[in-house]
Amino acid sequence: MPYGQLVFGHPGSGKTTYCNGMKEYLLGVGRRAVIVNLDPANDELPYEPAVDVRDLVDHDTAMREEGLGPNGAFLFCLEYLTTNQDWLQEELERAGGDAYFLFDCPGQVELYTDHEAFRRLVTWLGKGVDMRLCAVHLVDSLYCRSGPHFISALLMSLSTMLQLELPHVNVLSKIDLLKNYDLDFNLDYYTEVQDLSHLVGTISQDESMPKRFASLNSALTQLVDDYPHVSFLTLDIQSKDSVRELMTEIDRANGFVFQVFQKKKKHYVAARGDRGLHHRYRRALP
Repeated sequence: MPYGQLVFGHPGSGKTTYCNGMKEYLLGVGRRAVIVNLDPANDELPYEPAVDVRDLVDHDTAMREEGLGPNGAFLFCLEYLTTNQDWLQEELERAGGDAYFLFDCPGQVELYTDHEAFRRLVTWLGKGVDMRLCAVHLVDSLYCRSGPHFISALLMSLSTMLQLELPHVNVLSKIDLLKNYDLDFNLDYYTEVQDLSHLVGTISQDESMPKRFASLNSALTQLVDDYPHVSFLTLDIQSKDSVRELMTEIDRANGFVFQVFQKKKKHYVAARGDRGLHHRYRRALP
């Protein structure tokens, strides 16, 4: 049963850097990991993908041959991929075995928040390939510097969670850069998404924000409060401790940690029999 991560995020959130760094971390702790590039326009990769969607369909070619604009070409490429699932399954099997998959996804957020094609692909990966996935949604931590930007990040995260219906981990990336800036609230306020009325109050004090948007900001934050599912972890991809803490939460989300426990339990039973099993594992049992 393969496990993996679908890595999403707005342009500049650090998806490709994350995939490269996470792969290096996993290899360093003895877990075989491979990267699947699902971005048909990403032609400057710092890693060697085990599967590359550009081998099937290319963004520039789609624009040229289909007469599409940039966004239309992305939708065309995604639809083409979903209609050629046999190709993707063969490529995953060739790269896979016991591998852990990191899917580097495009930065066009509307593909995940609104369009059905990516949801169909995710559903197929879960049911057709029997893959246990966790959605990892990256948000640039510098969004915390601006109330309106942070509200947009909350809405984007919530929309993606509701659309994809996967175990989901939201991440404030590039957290090491945030120390260079002053925030209106402490970091816990943003990671735990505490009382957003305080954020609305701060926005209303900004003279550059038109007063007519005050009620809109209140309504948007109330929407997030009505669906209290959004919270964030933090990540400095250069810090091994930070990556390890995030990976622990992802393993819990997609169930990988329970697979490891079952393997250890079976090994213990085979080696020692049932005697003493409860005593040894009672602390680890949920």
